[in-house]
Amino acid sequence: MAFLSDAILRIAPSATVAISRKAADMKRAGRDVISLAAGEPDFDTPLNVREAAIRAMNSGKTRYTNVDGIPELKEAVARKFKRDNHLDVSAADCMVSSGGKQIIFNALLATLNPGDEVVIPVPYWVSYPEIVRLCDAVPVFAVADATTAFKLTAEALERAITPKTKWLILNTPSNPTGAAYSADELKALTDVLLRHEQVHILTDDIYEVLVYDGGKFATVAEVEPKLQPRTLTMNGVSKSHAMTGWRIGYCAGPRELIGAMTKLQGQSTTNPSSIAQWAALEALDGPQGFLADWRAKFQERRDLVVKGLNANTGLDCLTPEGAFYVFPSVQRLLGKTSASGVTLETDEDFVMTLLDDTGVALVHGAAFGLPGHMRLSYAASNVELEDAVSRIQTFCAGIG
Repeated sequence: MAFLSDAILRIAPSATVAISRKAADMKRAGRDVISLAAGEPDFDTPLNVREAAIRAMNSGKTRYTNVDGIPELKEAVARKFKRDNHLDVSAADCMVSSGGKQIIFNALLATLNPGDEVVIPVPYWVSYPEIVRLCDAVPVFAVADATTAFKLTAEALERAITPKTKWLILNTPSNPTGAAYSADELKALTDVLLRHEQVHILTDDIYEVLVYDGGKFATVAEVEPKLQPRTLTMNGVSKSHAMTGWRIGYCAGPRELIGAMTKLQGQSTTNPSSIAQWAALEALDGPQGFLADWRAKFQERRDLVVKGLNANTGLDCLTPEGAFYVFPSVQRLLGKTSASGVTLETDEDFVMTLLDDTGVALVHGAAFGLPGHMRLSYAASNVELEDAVSRIQTFCAGIG
């Protein structure tokens, strides 16, 4: 309609939100639903973090703060980047926003002009291309499919870069695939980026703490310090400390960019929640011992799900190195008919029929730019996952 802006008409709604909402509606209507569509840890926020929030409320820390975050939290963010990622940054290089998504939104809106290009590996988190389009810029997709273990290669990156390229967005470990780049794999990409001085890098490290099998997390500015002046390193407490609803993301980057992002935030949401900021301070500076236990539980769940999905179901599921997603291929089952009589022409047909017939909610691969797949979040109890896998196996066995 004419009332709506061209910008809002350019973007699509979030498929993950839509499917999660449908699953919730079915559950309220009395259906037995297992929703593995959303991406959030099922653990409680650590007690010390919750107690820090209560102390903040009780001590009157309920007022506006600096737009870019309380100084104490910005200093903790700088300490975190030095301690965990070996980045030489200070509080002046950092800012805090209402979630990691706002960091990304601020950065792109503050820098992109019409016609600028942003390289996005495929498959991608659903919001990356939509934020780029909202800025009237152009997402350029570089395919990183199962043939490369869902990782961008140096050759694919080189082909995607043009004189109009302003950003590369890189997410490791990845949503939706769980692929995690090693330092050597990142070095192959940074060697390409060193040759293209107009390209800035936005590295989404939100799943940093969830790397399995003894793997070591690495980030771009750590692997190639020469790129730090044009890298925005983004992270948050949502996945690491089970604080999705607290809405705290943070980043470190070039001060000119941080200043522009702060200006934009000052004219939009202003400061993040004061209470959540004090809780995030405790999350970053407090005990981190629980993470090893969480990581072990997630790895156990990953192995359960991968084994179950590959057990003669017609699915093909790689074993991811991180995050809490698997991204199996449903290609061998497309074009066939479900036991309920639905022809499964697309991956969306597959997941929607699966939801209707079994009550298991997943997200179709086309939502992430790679049709023929589906995303399953294993951030759920072992009992729920075993039940869900059993239902998926039964559903697949009925396809003919």
